[in-house]
Amino acid sequence: MPIHKVLVTGSSGTIGTCLCEMLLARGFEVVGVDRKANKWNPDVNKRTVVGDLLVASTLTMLPRDVDIIVHLAANARVYDSVVDPTLAIENINLMYNVLEFARKTGVKRFVFASSREVYGEQDAAYVAETMVDFSGAESPYTASKVAGEGMTHAYASCYGIAPVIVRFSNVYGRYDDSNRLVPLFVRKTLAGEPLTVYGATKTYDFTFIDDAAGAVVSIIDRFDALAGQTFNIATGVGTSLLDVGKKIQILLGVDRPITVKDNRSGELMRYVANISKARDAFGYTPKTNVDDGIKHAIAWQKSVNC
Repeated sequence: MPIHKVLVTGSSGTIGTCLCEMLLARGFEVVGVDRKANKWNPDVNKRTVVGDLLVASTLTMLPRDVDIIVHLAANARVYDSVVDPTLAIENINLMYNVLEFARKTGVKRFVFASSREVYGEQDAAYVAETMVDFSGAESPYTASKVAGEGMTHAYASCYGIAPVIVRFSNVYGRYDDSNRLVPLFVRKTLAGEPLTVYGATKTYDFTFIDDAAGAVVSIIDRFDALAGQTFNIATGVGTSLLDVGKKIQILLGVDRPITVKDNRSGELMRYVANISKARDAFGYTPKTNVDDGIKHAIAWQKSVNC
């Protein structure tokens, strides 16, 4: 059966908003659900059920005739989960509730947004999907994503749900006013505040929002051929956090020392993805490098501040 109607959890977030916009532009029927109204796009907002997926009454408000669920909703900050592990427990309960909704309503197609965190600390230059090491879970957030992947496979085995798991890495761009690295550094630099990096050589694979959301759209287009698989969604290029801070300062005409402190508990020091599996399976090719992506992120942040 073709896919017409898509349920997106976490639809008011960074990836969720962009994904809903892309799906609507393609003619899909979209229903979102989020704890918060969508403040970025009125068209997405009017299709958003505002409610907490941890509460049973919210699930009764969702349509039962969707063709696919894209589960993005989560408490997404790694270090926040170190400070407050209950955030990770919420992620696990969210996963359970959404999978149960799928089981009870007969929705078989399911996309789960996992994370690079499930790989733990790796020595390899590029990390492929088969290199996951759950024993390397370094934070409660990581454990919640490990649990989410495990539950996804269990529901596939027991109840016939067909999943695709996507492991995102440091998605950034517009629709993000959180304390994630890029928006935080842009806001601080615009405000004349100093930047602090935890880990002098800490290096991640930064993925622009359009590439991340576009990958999910491509998966939906080819879902039945991709079901049961897991994909890295990133760029295959690593950038140190220190360099990200410097790039932001240069673009904003600021020359100020960046404070470097020791790495924080629960945070990986390095991750660069091998994205060849996604490229071969559905033609995934990231279009925005980190320099252009940061320019776009700065321009968006300025437009929001005005």
